[in-house]
Amino acid sequence: MSIYPHPLIAREGWPFVFASVLVAFAVSATLGAAWSVPFWLAAIFVLQFFRDPPRVVPARENVVLSPADGRIVKVQSVRDPYVDRESVLISVFMNVFNVHSNRVPVDGTVERVAYEPGRFLNADLDKASTDNERNALVVRLSGGESLTVVQVAGLIARRILCYVKAGDVLRRGQRYGFIRFGSRVDVYLPPGARPCVAVGDVVHATTSVLAELT
Repeated sequence: MSIYPHPLIAREGWPFVFASVLVAFAVSATLGAAWSVPFWLAAIFVLQFFRDPPRVVPARENVVLSPADGRIVKVQSVRDPYVDRESVLISVFMNVFNVHSNRVPVDGTVERVAYEPGRFLNADLDKASTDNERNALVVRLSGGESLTVVQVAGLIARRILCYVKAGDVLRRGQRYGFIRFGSRVDVYLPPGARPCVAVGDVVHATTSVLAELT
């Protein structure tokens, strides 16, 4: 099943795409094609950064899907600070070449949204989870357990966008947010969940399975 009610180029990027193409056209018209090459390359980079391709939701039930494209940088036992319980944390690091649209990893209801201001350290660092600007969703599953997914700002990621609120019913694969220019997403698994990824694995939002639920 494909869930994709959004354009192929994310709406969050339209002003950036328009501005970069406009500048490239202006340089080409005034200084010539040769001078405009770096500006066209910049416009192409902006275009690819804001791409938002459709994704097919796996048929498997009782799994946690990746909320982001990127590389697994952490799989470890920690305490979930948002619900105060032991959990396994899986962190997905997004570089500037990854798709930055964030997708819902499980079916459930938003129990709480918690935004916390903070610093803009490299999102690949361990302390980014606790020190950086971040926005967390605590999602209540049908079985009564909860899962926490956290958008974390990075070194040059200065804008976290989240489009859901407490009480919203979510479907896995649904687009719920966006982080601009490189960042990370943390997933705190519910008790008993079994991770299906390891540090260094490359994952894709919606199509990659992070863990199995019990």
